[in-house]
Order: sequence, then structure tokens, then C-alpha cells
Amino acid sequence: MKIKFIPHLILASITLASCTKDIKQKTIQVNYPETVKKPVVDTIFNTAITDNYRWLEDDKSKQTEAWVKAQNAVTFDYLNKIPYRTQLKSRLSEMINYERIETPYTEGEYAYFSKNDGLQNHSVIYRKKGNSEPEIFLDPNTFSEDGTTSLGTLSFSKDGKTAAYAISEAGSDWRKIIVLDVASKTIKEDTLVDVKFTGIDWYKNEGFYYSSYDKPKGSELSAKTDQHKLYYHKIGTSQKEDKVIFGATPEEKHRYVFSNITEDNKYLLIYAAVSTSGNKLFIKDLSKPNSKLITVLDHTKSDTYLIDSRDNILYLVTNLNAPNKKVVVLDVNNPTSENWKDFIPETENVLTPSTAAGYFFASYMVDAVSKVVQYDFDGNLIREVKLPGLGTASGFTGKTADKEVYFSFTNYKTPSSSFQLNPENGTYTTYWKPTLDFNTDDYISNQIFYTSKDGTKVPMIITYKKGLELNGKNPTILYGYGGFDVSLTPSFRTTMAVWMEQGGVYAVPNLRGGGEYGKKWHIAGTKMQKQNVFDDFIAAAEYLIENNYTSSGFLAINGGSNGGLLVGATMTQRPELMKVALPAVGVLDMLRYHTFTAGAGWAYDFGTANDSKEMFNYLKGYSPVHNVKKGAKYPATLVTTGDHDDRVVPAHSFKFTAELQTKQAGENPVLIRIETNAGHGAGTPVTKIIEQYTDIFGFTLFNMGFEQLPNPPKSKIKS
Repeated sequence: MKIKFIPHLILASITLASCTKDIKQKTIQVNYPETVKKPVVDTIFNTAITDNYRWLEDDKSKQTEAWVKAQNAVTFDYLNKIPYRTQLKSRLSEMINYERIETPYTEGEYAYFSKNDGLQNHSVIYRKKGNSEPEIFLDPNTFSEDGTTSLGTLSFSKDGKTAAYAISEAGSDWRKIIVLDVASKTIKEDTLVDVKFTGIDWYKNEGFYYSSYDKPKGSELSAKTDQHKLYYHKIGTSQKEDKVIFGATPEEKHRYVFSNITEDNKYLLIYAAVSTSGNKLFIKDLSKPNSKLITVLDHTKSDTYLIDSRDNILYLVTNLNAPNKKVVVLDVNNPTSENWKDFIPETENVLTPSTAAGYFFASYMVDAVSKVVQYDFDGNLIREVKLPGLGTASGFTGKTADKEVYFSFTNYKTPSSSFQLNPENGTYTTYWKPTLDFNTDDYISNQIFYTSKDGTKVPMIITYKKGLELNGKNPTILYGYGGFDVSLTPSFRTTMAVWMEQGGVYAVPNLRGGGEYGKKWHIAGTKMQKQNVFDDFIAAAEYLIENNYTSSGFLAINGGSNGGLLVGATMTQRPELMKVALPAVGVLDMLRYHTFTAGAGWAYDFGTANDSKEMFNYLKGYSPVHNVKKGAKYPATLVTTGDHDDRVVPAHSFKFTAELQTKQAGENPVLIRIETNAGHGAGTPVTKIIEQYTDIFGFTLFNMGFEQLPNPPKSKIKS
């Protein structure tokens, strides 16, 4: 939940009028597999709730497996009949096929960086010493034959001589940690297993801290996990000997437990949370054997975490009594919040600070666009870093001893480039810029503000090709999220470049529930104010229609995870508003989401059906699974999920699809595309991304009435 191209495009005043004037919807016959009803009745606050498809929650059953195979057979039979599927796949492959290089970082004697040649499933980690030629350090493409095993966290000991890295198999959140001797690139000891939601925080060169749950009984993909524990692993010992540092006792029971270690190895910080927002904070003095935990915050009323330290002085970022965040100074000798001193005060814009090369870099969101200001460790303003344009700047992190600072910049029409900054004088040069045949000057990306149902002004960035006629007939994807304090800032997506070169409009509103305007904006889209998020999204669609960017017949709505909920709620509340709905890995059963894996941790945003009768009725009122009405005409729907998604279990998508297929009226198809050996999205191999978006774009355009691509590529691609 909490979860980041090649023939030349000839610019012309292209419109879709000729393509869309006489469009007649061509249909493909669909015969849905039968989904057997096995009613289970729950009584919640004296209200009987019938769940006809509870059996689909059993991801280990042969019956569920057979249902998945049958649904996929129908879905892919349909998708294979879309006449330009091969063209889309080829074009997406061409777009993605360009070299991508990440900024370097130093560990021990080596500088490390990741690089993807273009169509590699996963980026490769390279290293170089001094002026020597780079060599491969880790190649995740060798982890599995089909590319479904991916690299997660990679972390080095303080001297850089030992590395530990996590891998995910088949997209699962359950990880393994492998310890490597850096010089020889050989595995040093037995692999750590059954690790979930963790960092790898090294203490000197001796060992590291990591977090996990006890392996659940039953299905590891769906069983509830709610007691996270922090462990310490000493290099050269068995995982069985790892000590629990925090989380084993009833008093220390929390759903999420994470850690940080100060750069000087003196202090361990422990964060404990019961939901995805708010954490307690404890400090342990590692320089004193058997030291006790020092309580800094004994409540979860804020998000507070370490940025940097100088001996006994810790620098924290917090939204405690500061909804837009600020940086405070904590003296370990007087650590509680009443003794904190403001270092970078709160402003009207949301702050995300970092440190590198002995400086602070305060990154602000100004209407979802980046502004970066540099400070020294005395709190003096050094300068504003003049960015390459309007968009999203990220990075500005590193060690105190670093001499250069790296950052990247992107927006919806500009591929990400990286820059090397001299922190002493503020000048920077281009470190790496992608080479691809996509001309950013051929596209427009404008921010507008529209009015939601209750009068709230909401920003939205709309991106499309220059010369596009606003005639109401442009295929449009409206993408949203709206939750968990997540901010949608401008970023280039290769897949959306293909969409826009087809004359497509790509619109992204900054809905309430996100973090674009701080904690107040987040809270305004949670629990019994969640409808604000859907209203914001609906109002965005209405703006696009009223201003002739598109019309209901050419509008698709898209979102994943919490954004999948957004799509599900919007399409069940206003099915006539869009032609296509694309809910991905969605949270769709709002009465039971908290019973799976770590789902109960989302209660800060959603509330649960057990909280109160009012909360139950509110959730029941918008839960997509419970609001599909028999005889309603829903948009053409392509539900997407992964069979190994253990964050938002696929049962959400299975049950929603079953309800829609049973109750849908009219000819619009309802299909589910279930990716095998895939999870919630992180680490998805490039081949699968290409295949997924081939089908998403093909399904969308075909159901908008296009029998051929609106702007067929002129070269390289054969249909």
C-alpha cells in the first residue's frame, strides 16, 4: 500500500476525429466460467451479510485453482482477438528498450550502480574500483529462469566488505536474505528465510537488524500477520540463534516494527506501529552493553523518524503538531518531545528532508511539484537548488563524507535524468540522460485545479500530444490513488508514453487521502471521510468531460491497490461515467480486508467493520464487492491481480469479478487477468510489464471502439 522510448515521432496536428467519427462498437463473444455460489452468512451489528464467494479466499484449494485457470482461459482468448495486440506489444518493447543507469554510491573500496540494458527483466548491480572498468556484482536476471525472483534491499557492512541482500520469489512479500563476501562475491553463510517487511540495518561489520513475523499457520499468502519482531543476526551464526530485540512480548506487540542505526553506530532507533500511519519511537545506546530502551514517543500520534545524527544529537523529521512536517533536534539525554527544538520549522508546504555531504536538503511539495532548499548543520539557509524544470526531484541522500550529491528529475513527459551536484557552490551537471526517441517537446503537461463535490479545490496534471483537438473523442486514462498519505508527483512512465503517442490523454489528480498537502489532506480522505476521495475522482472525470478532453465513451479509470478500491467504488457508484474500468490488485471487500495478512494495519485509513455500527454501515455503503447491483450496466472491466499477492490478497479481485460477471447487464465484458507467479507489483519483470500493458491498452482501446490503433506506428512494427 505503501507502495516508481523508439521510431521518431513526427509532430503534426493529429486529431482522432477521423478515427472516431463513425466508430461502432465491435464485440467479442464472451462465455464466462460458472462461479458456484456457496453462501456464508456473517452477522455484523445485527445485520446479515451474505458472502456467496467466500470459497475463493482459499488460495490453496483445487477449486480456486481451477477457477483461476478457467477465468484466464476466457480472458486471454478475448485479448488474443484484439487486432492490434501484436502492434502494441512491439511498440511497448521498443519504448522500454533503452539503457537506464542509476546514480552511484560508495561502499568500502567500490562505487556501485545499477544498469538495465533495456529489455532486461531486472537491473544489474555493477561495481568499479577507482578508474577500473565496471564489473557485474549482482545480476538478478540469473536468480530464476522466468525472471520472477527479484532483488529487494541491498545493504553493506560499515567497511563495505560484506553485503546482505533480500530476494522475493514470485512477487511475494516474504523474503530471503543472503549474505555475501564482497571481494569474492561468494555466499558466506546459510540463507535467512521467512523474512517480511524489513530493512537490513548493519551494526559495524558484525551483523545486522531485520524484521519479520512468525510464519503463519495455514496459507502464508493470506493468513493474518500482526506481531512484527525486530531481530539481530550476527554474521557467522545460524538464524536460529538470532535474538529478538523488540516485539516478542505482549507489551511490545505491534503490527510493524522497523529500525535505523546512526551513521556512527552509536544508537539504534526502533519504530513500532499498529497501522500504516503513526509510530512509537525508542532508542537503544549500542555503545553500552545491555543498555535499556529509552522511550522517546510512547504514542502513535505522529510519523517521526531519524534523518541524521551528530554524537548525542539526533535530527528527526516529524509531523507531531506539524501536519506539513518539520525537522527537530533531539538530545538523547533529554529525548522526549517537550525537549525537542525546531531545526527546519514547518511551512505551508509538505517537507521531505534528507542529508548528504554534510548538508540538509529540504524538498518541498508545492502543489505536488518539487522545490529543494539546502541548509547546513547549523540550520543556516545556503541556497535554493534551481531544478531543471517543473516536476519531481528525488535523491539528495548520501554519507557525510561524500563530496558530490546526486539527484534525479522527471515529470509526466520527461524521462528521468540524473545530475551531480557540487554542494559547496550549488552547481550541477548532467550525470546521465536517457537516449530514446521520445521528444518531450512534442507533448503538453498542464496543471489545472478543479472543484470537487464539496467545493474543495483539487489539482490535476493533464498530459497529451501537442495538436490534439479537444473534441471529446480522445481516449483518456484517468489515474488515481488517494490514500495512505501517498503523494502522486509527476513522473515519466514508459508505458504512458505509448498511450500518449496514440493520441491518448493521461490525467492524474491529487486526491484527498494522499499527502500532497500534508496530514490534513490525508485525514480528509480516511475512514468516514473516504467518500471525499471518490468524489474527487468523479469530479476529475467530470472536468475532463466538460472541457472536451474526452467523453464517457472514451474515458478509462485506472488505479492499483488502494487505487483499485478507488476504481471499484467509482465504477459501482457512477457506472455511466466511464467506458472502461481497470482496477488493479484492489482492496475490494471492505468488510473483510482486515482479516488477511497485514490488512488490519490499513485501519487508520479505512476503519474496520468491527469498529462501530456507523463504521460498518459506512464501509458497506461503498465496498465494491457489496455494491454490485444486478441489472446495472457496468463499464468494460479488466480486473488485474497476481496469484502470489500476499499484501492485497487476490480474493478481493476474484470476488469482485464474480459479482460483476453474475450481475452485469449489457454487452460490456467483465474479465480478470490473473498473473501467475506474481505479487503486488514490486519486482515485476520487464517481460511481464510489457505483456500487462499490451493487454490493458488493447482492452481499453478496443472497448472504446477502435478496430485499429488511432495512430499506427509507421515503421519497425508488423501487425
